[in-house]
Amino acid sequence: MTSKKMATGASTVVRPPQVVSQGNPQLDALARALSLECTTQFSAVADQQYLYDYQGCLSLGLAPGAREHPVYVDFSQQWRKRHRGKELLLKAIGGRREGLRVIDATAGLGRDSFLLATYGASVELCERHPVVAALLTDGLKRAAQDPDVAGFVQRMTLHEGSAIERLSGCLGSADQAPDVVYVDPMFPDSGKSALVKKEMRLFHHLVGKDDDDDALLAAALAVARHRVVVKRPPKAPIIDGPSLSALGARGRPQFAVTGKAVRFDVYPIKAFGNN
Repeated sequence: MTSKKMATGASTVVRPPQVVSQGNPQLDALARALSLECTTQFSAVADQQYLYDYQGCLSLGLAPGAREHPVYVDFSQQWRKRHRGKELLLKAIGGRREGLRVIDATAGLGRDSFLLATYGASVELCERHPVVAALLTDGLKRAAQDPDVAGFVQRMTLHEGSAIERLSGCLGSADQAPDVVYVDPMFPDSGKSALVKKEMRLFHHLVGKDDDDDALLAAALAVARHRVVVKRPPKAPIIDGPSLSALGARGRPQFAVTGKAVRFDVYPIKAFGNN
């Protein structure tokens, strides 16, 4: 993910978040680590984003007076509010397999990574935006203290940095190569703002749009042992670009698992069990 532009594609550069520490030494340290301005109070600037403590969670949001719910990582809440039924992602990755090694190349808030971990997979979350990585680090630490989800997050590790570089590091190493690489690029703006939750607007504006989808997918196809899965809106085109055109048929999905709100494009590499 990148913070160069807003998700709408506008050229406006998003103002970096400020850290509201209110005397919290951990937030002071975070501000120094991320090279962000640290303040003790919220300002009157309407669109200024902040990192602050919200009910014990490191959160990204506007000033409380904006009445926008902040963004934070809460795997315990995700587990409590899980919905049983059609598990499209489970089908897309090839079913429930204990010990399945997955690299989530675009971790974001980690929701799909957590879902994969509940299926029994060991998941490495790649996140290159330092603010989002900080939210994930906080969420993983809190979840590790919750006995209901601690077993799941023990299967999750965070890699802060470029997923392309991480995947390139797996080349030629059978021990490091993941069974599945999962790619969830930032969805393109549909123009239907009602489809985007209010609290997610901040997140989208912070990380912007992905502009290297094809290179990321090509890197995933080069190292995945069994398959690559790409999450897309149902009517969105498949990911394409120069890096994939050079791969011919390998650069195009062989099938998709589709629901009402999402589509998973599947790029099979080798059948499971044929090691």
